[in-house]
Amino acid sequence: MKKKTPSLKSVPANVLRDMYYMIVKIRKEGERIAELYPEQEMRCPTHLSIGQEAVAVGVCANLRKDDYVFSFHRCHAHYLAKGGELRRLVAELYGKKTGCAGGVGGSMHLVAPDVGFMGASSIVAGTIPIATGTALASVMQGSDRVSVAFFGDAGVEEGTFHETLNFASLKNLPVIFVCENNLYATHAHLLSRQPADNIFERGESHRVPGVCVDGNDLLAVYQAAKEAVDRCRRGQGPFLIECKTYRWREHVGPYYDYDLGYRSKEELEKWMARCPVSIYEKVLLENGILSQKDVSTIAKEVSEEMEEAVRFAKESPFPDEDELLKDVY
Repeated sequence: MKKKTPSLKSVPANVLRDMYYMIVKIRKEGERIAELYPEQEMRCPTHLSIGQEAVAVGVCANLRKDDYVFSFHRCHAHYLAKGGELRRLVAELYGKKTGCAGGVGGSMHLVAPDVGFMGASSIVAGTIPIATGTALASVMQGSDRVSVAFFGDAGVEEGTFHETLNFASLKNLPVIFVCENNLYATHAHLLSRQPADNIFERGESHRVPGVCVDGNDLLAVYQAAKEAVDRCRRGQGPFLIECKTYRWREHVGPYYDYDLGYRSKEELEKWMARCPVSIYEKVLLENGILSQKDVSTIAKEVSEEMEEAVRFAKESPFPDEDELLKDVY
């Protein structure tokens, strides 16, 4: 089924404000990295989440610190939304020792286990079974901890997606599968790869219920995630959330790529007009949750935090040479 945007009255005001700060922070991080990347000081491939920020924020706002989150190659937003430190993210992109993975992981392998962000993988659908494994562990430990697996629309084309949903359903596990459907797997449109645009229904054969939400509507994502998290904590098993959204930049890298021919400038502009940050900001302003002064203050604070993170990353040392083969087996 498809979900509609909930009433603001159902969401605490402090949560609404915190989500705004986070979505602005994630947008600023993506835009600043896009500006810095051409300097070629960051040597790792980087997949930006510009345009898709509402998914990470809406889901993670419902999670506790001890809940587990796993991500895929487009992981910056999930890392930050779960509580990962911005300075350590940027340092990781620069390959520095102070990075969240010690400078050896790069953009696609962020990690912050201290806040429940257990890691990301560039392998398509690679963390879906791992997240489910942690859900099994939580049940065996008698914990009401919830696990979340984020993945793209191409992830549902992997066999492990169906194998894992089957297992999660069989064992009634507290795991939420969140698909960020941005319509493209690199340059291939969804309907050139899949016979139907109905990802949220793919769990039905495994008795895993699902919903489809507007992934650019932060409140819609928040409400769907809240219901899924509550369901898991009550011991009612796994859930699938499909979030329809769109990436603004190229699949990997900082540039716009509509000139490549697989999508048009008009299509991009249509989605940019539905900017998740602008949509959410307008709602908060119209309902008196934020003032224009609040918006300006937050923008200034986020910019300062981002520049401090860049300074920290550039001034940090690289890993020592004797660490090159550490943890390599």
